Amino acid sequence: MAEPSERKLRWDIYETHLEEAAFRWSQWETALEAPDFVLEEVAEQEEHVAAHVDGLVLGGEPVAERLLVPALADEPERIVAAALALLQAEAPSGPAAALAALPAAEPPALAALRRAFELVPTTTLPANLPALLKEEDAVPELQALVLDTLGVHGLATAPLCLPFLTHPEPQVAAAALRAAGRARLPLEPAVLQRALDSDEPALRDAAIVTGLMGGHRGAWSACQAAAGSPEAGGKLPLLLLGMSGDERDVKRLLELLADEKLRPDVLWALGFSGRVAAAEACVELMWNMRVAALAGEAFSAITGLRIAEEYAAPREEEDEELPPLEEDLDADLTPKPEDALPMPRPESVAAWWQQERQRLDAKQRYLAGQPFTPVAVLDALVSAPMRRRHALALELALRSRGAVQVPTRAFVTRQLAALKEARSAPASSFSRPFAEGLRG
Repeated sequence: MAEPSERKLRWDIYETHLEEAAFRWSQWETALEAPDFVLEEVAEQEEHVAAHVDGLVLGGEPVAERLLVPALADEPERIVAAALALLQAEAPSGPAAALAALPAAEPPALAALRRAFELVPTTTLPANLPALLKEEDAVPELQALVLDTLGVHGLATAPLCLPFLTHPEPQVAAAALRAAGRARLPLEPAVLQRALDSDEPALRDAAIVTGLMGGHRGAWSACQAAAGSPEAGGKLPLLLLGMSGDERDVKRLLELLADEKLRPDVLWALGFSGRVAAAEACVELMWNMRVAALAGEAFSAITGLRIAEEYAAPREEEDEELPPLEEDLDADLTPKPEDALPMPRPESVAAWWQQERQRLDAKQRYLAGQPFTPVAVLDALVSAPMRRRHALALELALRSRGAVQVPTRAFVTRQLAALKEARSAPASSFSRPFAEGLRG
C-alpha cells in the first residue's frame, strides 16, 4: 500500500471515516439483537461499516498515529472503530498499538476492545495476545478478554484455558469455560461441577452450556435446578428448558408463568419450545398489556403467524394502552430490543388460532408453523429475526455437542461461511435433542 505521508492528507475525510465507522458499527451492533431485522438487512449495514474502516486502513500510519491510537481511549463506539482499523492495518504497528492499549484500559474500554478483537479476521490478531495471560498484574477483565477472544477465533488450547478454569475471579473462570466449550476441550468432572455449583450466575451459565456441549448430565441437572429460581438469575436455564422440547419441561415453564417477575423470561423460553400448549398460553397472555408483545413474539415463533396488518394493534392504539409511567418510578427506561416488537390484536389472533389450531399436533415441536427439524433451524438462521438467532445457534451447538457452531454475533461474512459448513454436516449429527444421551 502506498503510504500517504508524502502528500497532504485530508484529515476531515479521515475524521469523517472514524465518526461514520463508529456510528455505523453502533447501528450494526444494535441490529444484531433487533426483532425487526433479518440477516440480509444486517449485511447491508455491515457494508457501510467495512467501507469506513477500509478508508481508515488506507490512511496508513499517519492516520493511525493521529486519529486511531488516541481514539482507543475515547467512547466505546470510537474505540471499536479505531481498533478494527488498527488490527487490520498492513503495518505491524497497527495491531501492536491495539494490543498495547489493553493492559492500561479501564473495564468499559476493555469491553469495547474485546468486541473489536472478536470481530476482526483471525489472521489479523496479534500473535502475542496469549502472552497477556501470563502477566502477573493482568486484571481479571483483561484475562477474560484474552480467553474469550481465543475461544471466539478457535485458538483456545488446553494449556491456555484449563489453568484458568479454577480462577478465583468468576469472570475469568467463565471465560475459560466458554473458550474450552467452543474448542470442545475435555473437562474434569469435578472442575465442571464446582462451576455448576457457583452462586455467580455468569459462571454457572458458562458451566451449563459448556457441560451440555460436552454431554455432561450434571450440567442439565444444574440447569433444571436453577430454572425458575429468582435468586439464581435463571434466564438462560429457562431458555434451555424451552429448547429441550420436553413436555415436562414445557409444563414447568407454563406453571412459572404465574410469577409476574419471571413471566417475560418464561415467554421468551416458551417461544423456543415449539409446543402447542405454549402457543395456547401465549394467546391468553396477549390480553395482558405488560407482556402482550412478548406473548405475540413467542406465538409467532411457534405457529408462524406474523403479527402484522389485521393481527397487530395500530401504533396509536398500542401507545394509548401502555401502563402509565407513574406505576413504576424505578423502571429501567433504557430502550430494549423487545420495545420494537409489534403489539398483537388478541381477538384477531385468537380467531386465527381457533381455525389453525387443529392442524398442529400437541406432541410435535414446531418452528414458525413447520415441524421442528435440523434443516428448519438452519433455514431459520437465515430468515428469523436477528434477536432469535442467537438461541437457535446455541441449540444447534448443544445438539451437535459443539460440532456445529454458527457465530451469530460475528460479521455476516463469517456467519455465512459457518452456515455453509453447517449445511454440509450430516443432519444426524444434530438431530437429537441436546438433553438426550447425557452421561455422568
